[in-house]
Amino acid sequence: MRDWSKKRGLSIEEKKQKVLEIFHESKDVFVLKDLEKSAPKRGVISQSVKEVLQALVDDDLVHQDRIGASNFFWSFPSEAAVKLKNDVQQKTRQLADQENEIALIGEKIQESRKGKEDSDDRAAKLAEMQQLEIELRLAKQELAQYADSDPQKLEAMKNAVDVAKSAANRWLDNSWALQTWCKKRFEGMEDSLDSFFKENGLTDDIDYVT
Repeated sequence: MRDWSKKRGLSIEEKKQKVLEIFHESKDVFVLKDLEKSAPKRGVISQSVKEVLQALVDDDLVHQDRIGASNFFWSFPSEAAVKLKNDVQQKTRQLADQENEIALIGEKIQESRKGKEDSDDRAAKLAEMQQLEIELRLAKQELAQYADSDPQKLEAMKNAVDVAKSAANRWLDNSWALQTWCKKRFEGMEDSLDSFFKENGLTDDIDYVT
């Protein structure tokens, strides 16, 4: 019997992952038209590539720069692990700040109870602490989601210092490779490309992190 059920389309997150794989597996630089040709092979229709690409740029998972009349896009695998580590560190700092704030409000409430009747001020402080506790619980749930991340990314987080050094050096290699690639592809624009890369941190005195 023939199955007439329709195949479920990819969600936006699935599309983002598919397009990101194109960058990470090829380690190449793309223009929009190139991605619109490659993405359908991954199950992402060409009409949705522009929207997906913009979402990746907004999430800082893909870089975008305009050189001449064209927009170029790229993303290297090492950057994903570094971004994940930074996100976890940011969430951890936010949790610590919220816990400290809750503790301070709790102390004020306990002090206000000494020999005093309930007051509007105390009720307001209690409501504020309860709201912060809700936000803290939600933040902890969000941070816990990272525990289900890819094992390789979790391993990278456990070795944060080595990962950061290695990622920085790979970024330098990739940047030099990108500069060389652009000069070969856009002959006659060497001076403009040199200026562009220097403005974005690839100066003559930059060196590997040791």
